[in-house]
Amino acid sequence: MPELPSPWLEFLTAVDTALPEPLLLHCIGGFVVSLFYGLPRPTGDIDYWTAIPPNVDLDTLAGRDSTLARRYGVYLQRVTISNMPEEYDTRLTEMFPGQFRNLQLFAPDPYDLILSKIERNSGKDRDDANYLYKTLKLSSEVLRQRFHTEMRINLGLPEREELTLKLWIEIFETDN
Repeated sequence: MPELPSPWLEFLTAVDTALPEPLLLHCIGGFVVSLFYGLPRPTGDIDYWTAIPPNVDLDTLAGRDSTLARRYGVYLQRVTISNMPEEYDTRLTEMFPGQFRNLQLFAPDPYDLILSKIERNSGKDRDDANYLYKTLKLSSEVLRQRFHTEMRINLGLPEREELTLKLWIEIFETDN
């Protein structure tokens, strides 16, 4: 289990203490790539796709302009510009089990994490995806299959994202 460095440990402990009931966060983005999968790059936020229950006002509690964000220099951010494969939630892994009383952070499997970055397609997203693919020795066939069976149907421009995936896989398989 990865260790939570400062200021994440203090920040998340403060969030946990402020929660009146259990909260599950399905995290994505740089926080997961760096703190769960080991990519050595800093990040200042925890992007999350889903919060359960959804009625907790996380923006006020721990968002970019919150008191906790000002105190610790990091924050929680709900991501709405990305899509996830349909069955991603069946493959989640708890990131820091037993660390907190009410807060549970979950990471998607690496294939789902890569696919969550396809639409935005920034340089950082490609670098993160390339790191995951190579470090974890992922399969391009699994990536393609999951894209076609669980993700393509939910995309606004599926042909564009399919081309992006094709180009990313070419980069993954040829870049040294």
